[in-house]
Amino acid sequence: MATYNKRGYKAPKEKEVKEAVEEQVVIDEKNSTTAEVFSKLDETASKTEDWVAKNQKIIIGIVGAIALFTVGYVAYEKFVAGPKEDEAASEMFVAQQNFEQASNGVASDSLYKLALNGSEGKFGFVKIADEYSGTSAGNLANYYAGVAYLNTGKYTEAIDYLSKFKSDDVVLSALAKGAIGDAYSENKQPKEALENYVKAAESNKNDFTTPRFLLKAGKTALALGSKEEALKYFTDIKDNYENSPEAAAVEALIGLSQ
Repeated sequence: MATYNKRGYKAPKEKEVKEAVEEQVVIDEKNSTTAEVFSKLDETASKTEDWVAKNQKIIIGIVGAIALFTVGYVAYEKFVAGPKEDEAASEMFVAQQNFEQASNGVASDSLYKLALNGSEGKFGFVKIADEYSGTSAGNLANYYAGVAYLNTGKYTEAIDYLSKFKSDDVVLSALAKGAIGDAYSENKQPKEALENYVKAAESNKNDFTTPRFLLKAGKTALALGSKEEALKYFTDIKDNYENSPEAAAVEALIGLSQ
């Protein structure tokens, strides 16, 4: 008996049937793996929720502490630190005026003492450094007090206050270290003086303070009998700071060091 295929219909070949079956198997495997992943995710989420529920008080406490710290810091900066800075700057104005006049040679000793101890109802640098420690003005008062003590012959006090001063300013930080060296030198402590002159020369090298303290370091080393070390400092001035005022006398000092 003859058989007829419907028009347009082709019986699938054995290879096509096999591939279709294999594809179905792959799809089923992927679906199975995906289901397993989602199941694990659900399990992990459930554990996380349980942990959060058990530790809710701790979490709230930590978040609250962070928020309290942030609010406290902002409030401190706005209502305490800011006004304190302004108050310290206001207190220091008269002391700075006395200091400047003393630096210009006008009744130096008495004006330095007024700058240190206060006048006209305003604090001096000593009180400002103590009362407003932690402020920029309080820090600067340490520098002023140290230099004022240095100029009035109170070398131990000068070293104490200058050592407390900290600054990112290139010139001022070097001047402070150099002033400590001057205080040690005046106090007959040349080794300590040399150490601080070297620190001043090497910190924030520039054309103003570096040759100044290289020269002081060289002279101090020469006085201590360290000619080789002195020669190094004098040669540094000659080679790298030839346009500085210190370079004018350095040739003779190089001769003494050789």
